[in-house]
Amino acid sequence: MIKAQQINKHYKDLQVLDNVDLHIQKGEIVSIVGASGAGKTTLLQILGTLEKADEQPNPTIEINSIHVTKLNAKQLASFRNEHIGFIFQFHQLLPEFTALENCCIPAFIKKTPKQEVEKRAKELLSFLGLSGRENHKPNQLSGGEQQRVAVARALINEPSVIFADEPSGNLDSASAEHLHKLFFDLRDQFGQTFVIVTHNDDLANMADRKLEMLDGKIIKHNQKIES
Repeated sequence: MIKAQQINKHYKDLQVLDNVDLHIQKGEIVSIVGASGAGKTTLLQILGTLEKADEQPNPTIEINSIHVTKLNAKQLASFRNEHIGFIFQFHQLLPEFTALENCCIPAFIKKTPKQEVEKRAKELLSFLGLSGRENHKPNQLSGGEQQRVAVARALINEPSVIFADEPSGNLDSASAEHLHKLFFDLRDQFGQTFVIVTHNDDLANMADRKLEMLDGKIIKHNQKIES
């Protein structure tokens, strides 16, 4: 599903990622942990094609058998829209639009017919426990509800992989627990792959595999032990 090799990143003289290699299977939920400054978010953004790795020493990123490092800007934007979903700590919903409209935006960008998009969006919002909240704007929703709308938006184009950066970091403990369980329900229901950067130990330990980063390197791979 995701193969990354020789991923380095410098910001001027500061090396943030140091020759990272990574392989993630389809349908796997992987958490990435480590102290602030370890390189977690930078790695997530590079894997998600939001940033580029250093050109040397010849980095490669393959997602769904497509070498994304070889795509031009237009191809990359199209690939990102169709194959990747993003969930951030702050939901990034547009305040002037309803939950339904926010959810639909990526599919409208893809030029999917409106009737088909709205049907899919309503199904997702219902699955996420937001039936009856479709026409509410973000300021009329709780923090947990807003984040679930963001999850629906990430899923609307049926992406192959979801990248999540501290997705529960802005939620109370009950909402965070609900969101964490939701990721696994979504994987089981829709077969998506999840890569999650988190400081939440409970979420990190629920994952199929936990990667620990230090000083721009992955230093531990911990496989979940089934009870």
